[in-house]
Amino acid sequence: MSHQESHDVIVIGAGAAGLAAATVLHAAGRDVIVLEARDRVGGRLLSVPTAHPERALDLGATWFWDGEERVQTLAAGSGVATFDQHLAGDTMLQETTGTRRLTGNLIDAPSRRFAAGAQSLATALAAGLPTGALRLGAPVTAVRSGGQGGLDVLTPAGTLHTEHVILAVPPALALERIDFHNAFPADLVRLAQFTPVWMGAVVKVVAHYPTAFWREDGLAGAAFSRTGPLQEIHDMSGPGGEPAALFGFAHARTVRPGFEQAVTAQLARLFGPAAGCPAALHVQDWSGERWTAPSTVQRLADYSLFGHPLYQRPALDGSLHWASTETATDHAGHIEGALASGERAARAVLAAPADVSDTAQDVIAPSG
Repeated sequence: MSHQESHDVIVIGAGAAGLAAATVLHAAGRDVIVLEARDRVGGRLLSVPTAHPERALDLGATWFWDGEERVQTLAAGSGVATFDQHLAGDTMLQETTGTRRLTGNLIDAPSRRFAAGAQSLATALAAGLPTGALRLGAPVTAVRSGGQGGLDVLTPAGTLHTEHVILAVPPALALERIDFHNAFPADLVRLAQFTPVWMGAVVKVVAHYPTAFWREDGLAGAAFSRTGPLQEIHDMSGPGGEPAALFGFAHARTVRPGFEQAVTAQLARLFGPAAGCPAALHVQDWSGERWTAPSTVQRLADYSLFGHPLYQRPALDGSLHWASTETATDHAGHIEGALASGERAARAVLAAPADVSDTAQDVIAPSG
């Protein structure tokens, strides 16, 4: 990688937002490169394979809902099978006084899931990009004004030049990890530093079982707890109950030695002895992911900053564009919001030289 390497657009981050932006730009004929710090695509779309072919368990984003047309269109167009979240059965409540069974599923709303895991969406988007357009293991360390206009993007492997950067990572993370040479105005810096990272302070625990035994007992696999460590629990089994799994959320601050034993003990109290002996227990602490969570992540709590008007406007004289689910004006925090933010950033790039927004091909979610 030499200093002379130049591209129309550089996208930082190969999560749903960055890949959606790159897909729109590639379809419009732009020379676009995606730089991803991790050795995989997907960002907070992270799925672990199981022994079942075409079945995976989600350690990050899991659901999508009615009205989220971009996700639906992308899944259908990519051949990613979806299915309905299991809802039938009763809810368990855990309080200091013990556990109680409540009639019906009081937690889950009708939603859909991805049979092969949510990360399969990112894999499908990445597969549609040209060879060489995606670079893994390529963290960006700095972005600065280029000598002849545009921007220089610095990585450990070298420097790239571009007319436009799409910043497709959580804003607070971007400001902590990337040196922008004090180029942002103070109000934008404050906004980015205080915008929460969706799921950033969350631990997601997935317990994988041989069978969905709780369903035989008339339970939905849904529970909420006032004593923890998991505050809410849901059925995460695949289509037809295979693979069988439960998952729950915990605050990152509750993770300490003995956490896994506390989780299995809690599951056993709620769902019976079999729940205390999962075949596998996956613990994904997003607060410890250096390419997701800034060091301040557990203190960021003002979700009203999601979709802020400043994120809708390009920065650095029109050459830097914000894209991540936190910047979306609708469905912020969802996969849908990530896709929408990526499309918005791509359209802004395509409209930048002149008013040519009509050339933007919204290939993720055709309108109408």
